[in-house]
Amino acid sequence: MTSRLATFVFTLLAFAAPALAQDYPNRSIRIIVPFSAGALTDTLARMYAEKLTQRMGQPVIVENKPGSGGIPAMQAMLAAPGDGYTLQMVSSGHAVNPTLFSKMPYDTLKDVSGVALVASSPTVVIVKTGLNIKTLPELIALAKSKPGQLNYGSAGIGGATHLVGEYLRKEAGIDIVHVPYKGVQEAVTEVMAGRIDVAFPPIALAQAQLKAGRVVAVALTDMQRTPLLPEVATANEQGLRNFDYSIWYALVAPAKTPRPVMERLAKEINEITALPEVQQKMAQQGLVPKQVVLDQFDAYIKAEIDKLGALVKASGARAD
Repeated sequence: MTSRLATFVFTLLAFAAPALAQDYPNRSIRIIVPFSAGALTDTLARMYAEKLTQRMGQPVIVENKPGSGGIPAMQAMLAAPGDGYTLQMVSSGHAVNPTLFSKMPYDTLKDVSGVALVASSPTVVIVKTGLNIKTLPELIALAKSKPGQLNYGSAGIGGATHLVGEYLRKEAGIDIVHVPYKGVQEAVTEVMAGRIDVAFPPIALAQAQLKAGRVVAVALTDMQRTPLLPEVATANEQGLRNFDYSIWYALVAPAKTPRPVMERLAKEINEITALPEVQQKMAQQGLVPKQVVLDQFDAYIKAEIDKLGALVKASGARAD
């Protein structure tokens, strides 16, 4: 390419980028969700789809594509043109997959870009009433006095409610046995029935049982307390310094999506997150609003891959 032609192409691209942002969107946008309808990720996707439709003047449609840790859903997004018309609402499992699966059909860091982190959900450490304990130090002391005898339930190997258990094992130096279930609600039911000792559900899934006194909350895994359970201290407050674990939710796009389109999406999503009615709905679900976008969010994803990947390796979990 001659220098004159290169200059001409560069000039065309320089003018095309703002024009693309101004023209976007001119047709419907699709948000793929890697879980079934009714899951918290799906609920968030539909909430943002409704607001984006109102703000951007084009229909924003949610498409559920569950299964295999979200990999088929991500492949579907990456197979679409990277033009801002196909996005995906992901959870923190997005950062687990690169370690959990020995072979990935895409590169999480190179092929996918973060648009916006929108919310996180701290988990609550619950125990069965029969343990007769009320604090995290009491749980840790009991586990150390009975190595390998206490157990905890999760929503499955490599999932968020499994890895938080491994994080506690590592940071507290305890030996507690993992029991995987099909879903975290099943694990909560088993704690309530006294058949397992501990579980780490999102707050919204444990509130009813906590209020009824069927299970006991001994700690939150976030760095801050929640208004939903104001009396429950964080793990950090109870001696596990800097213990910070939340399930997060975010919108991502193909990395080849034009920057002006990414910036437009990030701006709209951040403004939606700031809406009082959106924050109220999040609070009812036990969610903490987040506003981390673009390059800062990409850096966050990389850090989460490293952090969660270390927990996956320590647990020995594999999905294939």
